[in-house]
Amino acid sequence: MRPTILAVLVALALPAAAALAEPADTTAMPSYVAAAVNDPARKDDTVNDDRRKIADIMAFAEVKPGQAVVDLIPGSGYFTRVFSAIVGPKGRVYAVWPNEYGAEAKSEVQASKALVANPHYANVGVLMVPSKEFRTPEKVDLVFTSQNYHDYPDKFMGNVDPVVFDKQVFDALKPGGLFVVIDHVAEAGSGMRDTDTLHRIDPAIVRKQVESAGFVFDGESDVLRNPADPHDIKVFDKSIRGHTDQFVYRFRKPG
Repeated sequence: MRPTILAVLVALALPAAAALAEPADTTAMPSYVAAAVNDPARKDDTVNDDRRKIADIMAFAEVKPGQAVVDLIPGSGYFTRVFSAIVGPKGRVYAVWPNEYGAEAKSEVQASKALVANPHYANVGVLMVPSKEFRTPEKVDLVFTSQNYHDYPDKFMGNVDPVVFDKQVFDALKPGGLFVVIDHVAEAGSGMRDTDTLHRIDPAIVRKQVESAGFVFDGESDVLRNPADPHDIKVFDKSIRGHTDQFVYRFRKPG
């Protein structure tokens, strides 16, 4: 799709083979991740858990109780709900919406505000910010964004320079904090060519940009990779929607 900070702290088609996949094995995860994934309050989300590899992603992001976490452009709140359960009552989750993106996703912004009105998610707040001014009310342990890094350089977001954005994320993190980026893979060598057309980005350019802001590359996960994705079609194409090839990168702010 197409940060004054205003903090409002208010109380896809699967192939047949994927449909037969085993559920995520939460027994191998930290107990607080398993408990969050199995939270009855998110029962409506569980249909997507295997496809989105939620337990694996949470373990890779190293989310822990008591942390302060940013869910950047949280969409339906799928990740927000799990983050909330993991960080617990001593932690905080900031559901951050760039104003420009929020103008295109009004129903999802309202869903975020409705979520935090639920006492079960009392540790969650909504933060509306200009896209060119990302910052947070406090230093955080994790900034997490799924399928939206590619949006920042696009016209509807104000043609944000990704390196400037990455430096803002760097400044918002505590020493040792993590920046986790998940996005749709574009053709190798394509850079940012396909961000506004196919909604994809070359993983190599993401790594180059983020590292140039001072981050250290800290690992990647292949749980969302799909070698059958041709990389040259829109992520909304019915032949690939919901199971695109996605990279999962973790970057650390030196501490």
